[in-house]
Parts: sequence; C-alpha cells; structure tokens
Amino acid sequence: MTDIISVPARKPAHPHFSSGPCAKPPGYAPEKLNTEALGRSHRAKIGKTRLAYCIDLMREVLQLPDTHRIGIVPGSDTGAFEMAMWTMLGARGVTALAWESFGEGWVTDAVKQLKLDPTVVRADYGQLPDLDKIDWSDDVLFTWNGTTSGVRVPDANWIPADREGLSFADATSAVFAYDIDWSKIDVATFSWQKVLGGEGGHGVLILGPRAVERLENYTPSWPLPKVFRLVSKGKLAEGVFKGETINTPSMLAVEDAIFALEWAKGLGGLEGLKARSNANAHALDKIVAERDWLGHLAVDSGTRSKTSVCLTVEGADADFIKKFAAVLEKEGAAYDVAGYRDAPAGLRIWCGATVDTADIEALGPWLDWAYATVKAG
Repeated sequence: MTDIISVPARKPAHPHFSSGPCAKPPGYAPEKLNTEALGRSHRAKIGKTRLAYCIDLMREVLQLPDTHRIGIVPGSDTGAFEMAMWTMLGARGVTALAWESFGEGWVTDAVKQLKLDPTVVRADYGQLPDLDKIDWSDDVLFTWNGTTSGVRVPDANWIPADREGLSFADATSAVFAYDIDWSKIDVATFSWQKVLGGEGGHGVLILGPRAVERLENYTPSWPLPKVFRLVSKGKLAEGVFKGETINTPSMLAVEDAIFALEWAKGLGGLEGLKARSNANAHALDKIVAERDWLGHLAVDSGTRSKTSVCLTVEGADADFIKKFAAVLEKEGAAYDVAGYRDAPAGLRIWCGATVDTADIEALGPWLDWAYATVKAG
C-alpha cells in the first residue's frame, strides 16, 4: 500500500515524540555525562555535592524562590505526589480536581487508600471545570498540565492568596514550560522524564512554607512507610532538601538530569525552554489547522497544553490509532504518538523543549501518509 501512497521525502531527524519518557535534549550522548560519582556512595562528599548541585540547578532554572524547598525523592512524579498526600492530607477537607487520568488517580488514592471523603470536581477530557468555584477552605489537588488530555490550567490566578487549604499541584508536564506563580503553590511535584527528557524513577518535591508548617504541626492517622517520612522529631528533615536523599538514588539518572539542566541554562533558562516549547506547539497548531481530519482534543487554546498536545483524528477508534502509530514507528518517522490508553482515541505529540521545531514541522506530511495508509487498509 505504501507503493501507491506518496512517502514523504524527509523524516524528522529525531522522531521521539513520546510524552514520557520524553526526547533527550539536543546534543545528548551518554558519554557526555559526568561519571565521577558512579560507584561511589551517594552519602560521600562527591555524591552529596552532585545531588546538591542538581537541586541548585533546578531552583535556578525554575526561578524558584528561597521560600520554597526542593528535594529529590523516590518513585518519579507519582511517588512525590503520593508522599505529599500521605504526609499532609487529613488535617482538613479535601477537594480533588480530575479532568484526565492522573487526576483520577489522585481521587482513587484519596478515597480508597487514605479513606478520605473528598469533594471531587470532574470535567471531560479536553475540558476544565469552573476553577472559580473551588472551595479553598479545603486542601486542593490538581494537575497543572493534564498529560493525557492536553488541557492545562491557564495560570495561578484562580488560587487565592488568602487560601485556608493547601494547593497541591501535580506539575510534571508543566514545570520548565510555563510561568508558575510559586506564591500560590504550597506543594508541587514533577519528574525529570518530562520536559527535561530525563530518566525515570526519581521524583521532585517542592514545598512552600505553608506545607512545611503542615508537616511540622500535623501527624496523619495512618502509618507512613520509610520512603514517605519527611519529619524527624517534629521538624522537617532538612537534609532531604539539600541532597541527602531518603533512599539510594541512581547517580547516573542524577547526572543525566544535570546534563539537561545545564543545557537548559545554556538556552537562557526558563525563558529559553518556554520559547522552544511555544515554537513547537505553534508548529503543531499549523499542521492541525491545515488538515480537516485533525483536531485538538482541548478546543480552548487558552487552556490547551503546549507540551503534551492531544489530537483527535476523524473517524478513528483505538484500533485505527494503534495501526496509525505502528506504521509511523515502522518507518522510523515518529515514535510513541498514540494517545494515552484511558483517553479518547487520538494522537499525542510531545512539544516540550527537548524536541526540535524542525522535527515537528517534518511530522505533518508523515501524519498525512499514515492516515491515508491506514484508511486504505
């Protein structure tokens, strides 16, 4: 069938469009990583120095104020967010916002694991609930950028400065891509494997002063596993936020993250990362606009993700999308572009900063080819 459908002449140079783990930074090669700390204890001076350097780089690139602590914890973004839930929820009411699968995961944790009775505010894939109606006397759980739905909160203006509850932001597809008003964020989590293109297994936990106060003045009724314990003798375990990790980290993954952060710093930091992501999203918008069979799952451009962009495909079901992604992968033109398994059938294209805009632009003709190929059967 490919003999009678014109195959595009140019492939993306780097066809890595997965929404996690994401494309490695341009110029990346394993041999470029600093390996001096490998095979050494993470508690030796060299290990602690590299971990602290990684934390300092994250703070600098994120433009995180000194009011907020930042630590490397186990279990990727999931582990970091669950650590926050398990250690801080239960002190007051909880409102959980869910407009995609990961938000639903936090609802499940709150209801079935922690046995809380949260207020659950839902919206369909591609949409947001009315954020202005959220009760901030509760602790509020939300995803800043819905990786599986392509929807993001527009900003932090809907979070009141005088809130009573804590704001818990799963920001794993948002950090390093958007401006975040950290004065409105009490807890944030992410992993290196998204916008930095880092390796999995490690999460990052950011705590504002109100979250620290909660930790030091509230003890949950349920037992906490060792990897969740952030308090010792009633005080925050400050070492966790200076590179003294709770358990043994992969120093190779740490060095991988340092490479990405140094690359980001060389771009001009957050502004450079945002510019690359914005250019990628704009290029993909142009591709969608030129094709009547493609659409955005998130119709409102003001709340549409600029990183994990989810697309609708006219007449496509899950089987069609599976075949669509498979023919692109077979040709080496695009990897991992099928939408998330729990989301409506469609495509998902990562437009974060580690992707080159030229590769997004080269993708358009290949989407046409794949669509025609699968339709032709």
